[in-house]
Amino acid sequence: MPKPAVAAGAAARKKVILGDGAEWIWNLADLHFPGALQIVDLFHARQHLWDLARLLYPGEDARQRQWILRHQPKLDDGKIEKLVSYLCSLETSSPELTETIRKTAAYFQRNAERMRYPEFRRQHLFVGSGVIEAGCKTVIGSRLKQSGMFWTVRGANAIIALRCCRLSGRFEDYWEARRAA
Repeated sequence: MPKPAVAAGAAARKKVILGDGAEWIWNLADLHFPGALQIVDLFHARQHLWDLARLLYPGEDARQRQWILRHQPKLDDGKIEKLVSYLCSLETSSPELTETIRKTAAYFQRNAERMRYPEFRRQHLFVGSGVIEAGCKTVIGSRLKQSGMFWTVRGANAIIALRCCRLSGRFEDYWEARRAA
């Protein structure tokens, strides 16, 4: 007897969305995967701190590193409120830099619940998107992006479905579902 078709993500025990913090990503996540755990990519969040360090201490690599060593642990330890509080306390004579600091603090505040990295690690979840990006490159890119290949959306989706089933050991399930449809 063929297995019933299941909506995307419906059979997953735990749904996790890993993104860079852009609002449109979370909107799509809420639309397509309601209730999924949302995580901001740690390395992307760190990049916000590095960008700020470069603006605070332009051309002073040692001071930038020192600043990062002092404040990145707040991010890594999921103490976002402390980080935001610190950023909001910074004073500068440059209106542009003050605005950048404000926007950076708002980014961290808006995504605070998505940056509870120690909690996510305790659940054995990835906090960086590198593994996912490598998986996409291996599963999809290596098959669909070969020299001279051109795909329709329908054709690409079919190949992706086949490839995912094959690599996850569910190749026969794919064909059973196709026969049932």
